[in-house]
Amino acid sequence: MKQKIVMKVHMSCQKCRAKALKLVASANGVNFVGLEGDEKEKVVVIGDGVDAVKLTKCLRKKVGYTALLSVAAA
Repeated sequence: MKQKIVMKVHMSCQKCRAKALKLVASANGVNFVGLEGDEKEKVVVIGDGVDAVKLTKCLRKKVGYTALLSVAAA
């Protein structure tokens, strides 16, 4: 089942954005990664069988503050 996960990540610089996107793209089952929002603070992940909680914890550890906003079927 494909799902769309939206997370708000505190990314203060371009290096942080690249790090966050690279980290999310390397996760199992991820098909698409993108940025949304006025300040590009939301990371959108579309994939099959992606563990949203595990992904959020990993981003918190490596990048900083991360909030899981929504998980929905795509």
